[in-house]
Amino acid sequence: MFVKICGITNEDDALFAVAMGADAIGFVFAPSSRQVSVGAARDIVRRLPEEVLTVGVFRDQSVKQVIRTAQEARLRAVQLHGHETPEQADEIRPYVQALIVAFSPSDPGIKRVDQYGADAVLVDSSVPGSGEVFDWSLARGVTTNPRLILAGGLTPENVAAGINQVEPWGVDVSTGVEVTGQPGRKDPIKVAQFIALAKEAGVGLAPTEVPTYANASADANASADAYANASVDGAVRARVSVEARGSEAVDIRTSRAGLFDWSEFDL
Repeated sequence: MFVKICGITNEDDALFAVAMGADAIGFVFAPSSRQVSVGAARDIVRRLPEEVLTVGVFRDQSVKQVIRTAQEARLRAVQLHGHETPEQADEIRPYVQALIVAFSPSDPGIKRVDQYGADAVLVDSSVPGSGEVFDWSLARGVTTNPRLILAGGLTPENVAAGINQVEPWGVDVSTGVEVTGQPGRKDPIKVAQFIALAKEAGVGLAPTEVPTYANASADANASADAYANASVDGAVRARVSVEARGSEAVDIRTSRAGLFDWSEFDL
């Protein structure tokens, strides 16, 4: 099960999520309480292991701005979360290793989702970042793309139910793992629980082969103290792993010949 932790605003939260087994880290560049600067994102990206998919989230921004931001922040993927057209997606696609497009089930544009040529399709609530849950039954059958990512109001308490009902390829969370009342700041206990529960519920659906920096498969009913201890240890190991190989960013500006290898996550 592919797990993306979105709305990351600081290095500690990013390293922690990776230590717990997150496959992707999302940075919001659209106007939002979780919006980050290009420089801040770039500094975080250069500290992450190569295996992690770094994603920039954009909403109705110009093609030039999306491309420029992705390149300057050294992002591996772009997520279009507004009213972008298939034509705009085509312009952006050659400059990133992976493209994700996002829709709510009620968005009329979702009827054209398969025209975007996206690597993955994310289905969210009608108000992204609100933490609102939508009718999950509407997510099934919206696309022929096998990489369906479920988002919108997911939390450690309901992610297993969402996975069981929708059977997605991946899940995406932001608000559901934050410190209450502090947008952009992740709660380590919620992050650890969410990833562990999502991975457990996804067994048999979309197995992943990713490095394990800590006990991400820990019993979801373990105590908060146990999670915190395992999390700190994992975060330290993740940081050491990154520092050992150097902090220089890799230039991921590519042609279509250098696309992201999804084989580790495919069904």
